[in-house]
Amino acid sequence: MAGVKRARKQNIILRALDGHEFVLAEIDDFNREIELTRQNDRLMKLLDRRGREKATISRTEARERLGVK
Repeated sequence: MAGVKRARKQNIILRALDGHEFVLAEIDDFNREIELTRQNDRLMKLLDRRGREKATISRTEARERLGVK
């Protein structure tokens, strides 16, 4: 239960073995959730990085990445 105690003080990013990520946070109300999220530098950097990613790739780029002609 140490994670729950820690989540009462700050948000925690949980990463599953398959790469999925989750946020564990104590939420009193929506405004508090926003405040906590903005204070989490690691989460904000992750969101910024993901926001800059391309949504799709071209067929040519996919073939290059996979090494397929």
